[in-house]
Amino acid sequence: MSVTVDTNVLVRYTMRDDPGQAEAARRAIAEADVVCIPVVALCEYVWVLRSAFNLKKADIRAALGVLLGAENVRVDSLVVTTGLAMLDAGGDFADGVIGVEGRWLGGDEVVTFDRQAAELLPQAGVPARYLG
Repeated sequence: MSVTVDTNVLVRYTMRDDPGQAEAARRAIAEADVVCIPVVALCEYVWVLRSAFNLKKADIRAALGVLLGAENVRVDSLVVTTGLAMLDAGGDFADGVIGVEGRWLGGDEVVTFDRQAAELLPQAGVPARYLG
């Protein structure tokens, strides 16, 4: 059986802040042949870890490593790799996702009012222009 997990399952699985839900999440992930993690769920996951749990980017990277390291997990590797590159460079995971998905949809560059994103996206191979 394959399952698609939502953000809450990802959070409970890694943060174990609710023991009952954490165990249910662990079981669901362990028992599945394939665990599909949509990119939007990963973006929300990173946001929750930063805003609700006040984790530093290195700790978020480690938590993502736990999720993505499982043999039965399936994600859009290119999008996740770019999101992680942005996170590692000090930016936001979601900005990397936006950049790659925009390219896939036919966009030539990302236009943004986020100066940091405009500076970091080209380092991840995504042309970007600051509009400020």
